[in-house]
Amino acid sequence: MDTETTRQHKPIRELVRYYLRLGVVGFGGPVALVGQMERELVGERKWLTKEEMREGIAVCQSLPGPLAIQVGIWIFYIRGGFWGAWAGGWAFILPNFVIVTVLGALYVHWGGLSAVKAIFYGVSPAVIALILHSCYRLTKLGMKDWLEWALAAAAFVITVAVRAEVALLFIACGVIGVLYYGSLFRGRKTASTTSSLLAAAPLVAAGTTPVSLGAMLGKLFAFFLKAGSLTFGSGLVIVPFLEKGLVQQTGWLTERDFLVAVAMGMISPGPGVITATFVGYLVAGFWGAVVAALATFVPCYLFTILPAPYFKKYGRRPGIVAFVDGVTAAAIGAITGAVVVIGQRSITDWVTAGLALVTVALLWRFKKLPEPLIVVGAAVIGLAVYPLMKSA
Repeated sequence: MDTETTRQHKPIRELVRYYLRLGVVGFGGPVALVGQMERELVGERKWLTKEEMREGIAVCQSLPGPLAIQVGIWIFYIRGGFWGAWAGGWAFILPNFVIVTVLGALYVHWGGLSAVKAIFYGVSPAVIALILHSCYRLTKLGMKDWLEWALAAAAFVITVAVRAEVALLFIACGVIGVLYYGSLFRGRKTASTTSSLLAAAPLVAAGTTPVSLGAMLGKLFAFFLKAGSLTFGSGLVIVPFLEKGLVQQTGWLTERDFLVAVAMGMISPGPGVITATFVGYLVAGFWGAVVAALATFVPCYLFTILPAPYFKKYGRRPGIVAFVDGVTAAAIGAITGAVVVIGQRSITDWVTAGLALVTVALLWRFKKLPEPLIVVGAAVIGLAVYPLMKSA
């Protein structure tokens, strides 16, 4: 009973303290961050059960928005209620917001960061290895039988083939889970099915004429509200969406500036979607960074917090449990497929391939090797090796 009580409620200050720390030391993108939360909150601190973590991942993966922030908000809510979710969510992105805003100011002031390409060269393959290791850990949360492995494999193949995460894929795998684990094949009595909770508010199209700062902030807010509302899972989806909108359609950024923004999102700690903050600063200064971060955060908060009470109330019904099992398997397969797609851009020669393999070996050998130490080491190697490779 004491253990269950401890799991039910946590003081908001504890949630804020933990997620401020995670926002500072959490590297590797959504999968790595979710894996770190699973390791620390399920395995070490015992704040969550394995089943609660699986539910959170499955629900958040099937909703639009960045995965890592949504899983964090889900945990905030079930352990700290509405205000815990609000305070913890902002605590999660605050350190990253400060870091990326400062980097944006330096980039604008000095006309570019000369070492960004070198750092990105070393850090990218290490990040790929971190994501792979986290995928391995996430399989321990589910993958109970052959069907879940089959769904994961199908999601992997489709993600690699279309080079994007397909929202309908998660829903389809959830339906297959209901059919297989439910009454059609297994004879398990199901109580009800879930209704779709996916919706997105219509956005006003922006014009193309020169605008004042206020109008530009409004356009930024609309753009990133759409990005936070209509993209699923991870940087695999949001990066192509941002590139098309920011470079091809609006012309707010050059291709080089956009690649620097993506690099900042990858090499900084916390949720990778904070790339929006860097973009906002380049387009409209400090208030552009604030507006972009706010517009990206609010949809994922609402999409997570609104269905949470209903899922807590009805989530144990057999039909919903079966749906969650199917979505969880699809999520693991899709994220692993995303590793392949991103890896094709990051691992480009024998040096980056070697860095990725060495990082995997280190993570396998030393289970508690800190992610920030890996990223710093990879950045140093990149700074040292990239000029030599470029001149070769």
